[in-house]
Amino acid sequence: MPRVSLDASILVYGVDAAEPARHRAAKRVLRLVAQHDCVHVFQALAEFYYVVTRKAKLGASQAKLQVRDLRSVFPLVLPGPTTLDAAIDIAGRYRINFWDAMLIAVAKQADVAMLFTEDLQDGQDYAGVRCVNPLERSAAALRALLRN
Repeated sequence: MPRVSLDASILVYGVDAAEPARHRAAKRVLRLVAQHDCVHVFQALAEFYYVVTRKAKLGASQAKLQVRDLRSVFPLVLPGPTTLDAAIDIAGRYRINFWDAMLIAVAKQADVAMLFTEDLQDGQDYAGVRCVNPLERSAAALRALLRN
């Protein structure tokens, strides 16, 4: 079973009902990964907090509780001493945004095989971390991915 992680956008859709289809899909993803080996990258939780409070999706205290809840369910991974160099290399090699590369570098360091995100190319392998858009897949397709 591959270790997975979630990008902030999936977490935001999990609390933001303004786009009902994405909200339902994100809730489904969160339920599925809760039963698997999933970790949160520090950067994704920080970005989640920033986005939901900036766009008035949640108040600051409510957003803080959401972050606490997510941390209580999934382990939190932090950048290590070599992560910055790895992120710089990934950004250059794949010509992607530095912050996306940083997310991938931390995920790779934590042995994440699959990053659920809608922000990077679906199916692309970035330095050993496969990016998957879970919002475009059925629950059955996601379960199959998580089994492999």
